[in-house]
Amino acid sequence: METVVILNPYEITNYPNHPFKIEDNEEMDKMVESIKRIGVKEPILVRPKPDGGYEMVAGHRRNYATKKAGLNGIPAIVREMTDEEATIIMVDSNIQREKILPSEKAFAYKMKMEALKRQGKRNDLTLSQVGTKSRTDEEIAKNSDDSARQIQRYIRLTKLIKELLDMVDIGKIAFNPAVELSYLSQEEQYALYDCIIRYQATPSQVQAIFLKKLSQENKLTASKIEEVMQEEKPNQQLKYEINYNRFAKYLPKNAITKKEIEDFLFKCVEEHYKRIKQREMTR
Repeated sequence: METVVILNPYEITNYPNHPFKIEDNEEMDKMVESIKRIGVKEPILVRPKPDGGYEMVAGHRRNYATKKAGLNGIPAIVREMTDEEATIIMVDSNIQREKILPSEKAFAYKMKMEALKRQGKRNDLTLSQVGTKSRTDEEIAKNSDDSARQIQRYIRLTKLIKELLDMVDIGKIAFNPAVELSYLSQEEQYALYDCIIRYQATPSQVQAIFLKKLSQENKLTASKIEEVMQEEKPNQQLKYEINYNRFAKYLPKNAITKKEIEDFLFKCVEEHYKRIKQREMTR
């Protein structure tokens, strides 16, 4: 059993390139108040740094909340770990959180995949020789709610420029179109972002696939992106809903189906329009 020690939270540095954001929100406020009342119940996990001090592996939010609570000590387990072991534990301890942003998942999966690949290179080569070495995305999927394919799709998001990835995080760009847009070059993505800002419209799945196709064919230009983004999407077209009861007494008895009713109303509107035009011409 590992020993729990009390460490100064200010002597613990964050894990390099830690992908999970720490936000000052209502949830954090509750954690701070809880720590003020009863302290930190679950020890954090750190590893010693070669030059002194400690590096956080699991418990970034608890350590931050401890500082906000004004405490000078936090229970911790100190463990010697390789970079790969620390990365895998750091990702696994955060990835199952209830609220997690697409960008957090994307970079977390990427970090874990790279760590597993580095681990695999140093492991017994006989694993691959006998054909038992599994793909890293399948290994990650074993401890995740996401499939191996979905994990690869999340990792694709790391190819997006920050401005587009931020839009994915706040829900302005949906996940599936975002994956397709990740295949665009950075220059193409910046041109797309400029169009999104100017026209206040984001690409649909169909548009994103089309942009990706043009990019792969080296036919995607700034003007072409603008042309695509100015297209009216089906969900942006104006739709009318007609209250049947308001027109029921005017409808012929043989107008039963939706199409028959629409045809009748269209004919009425058309006739009314013609009469208006005739009046205008006689004035």
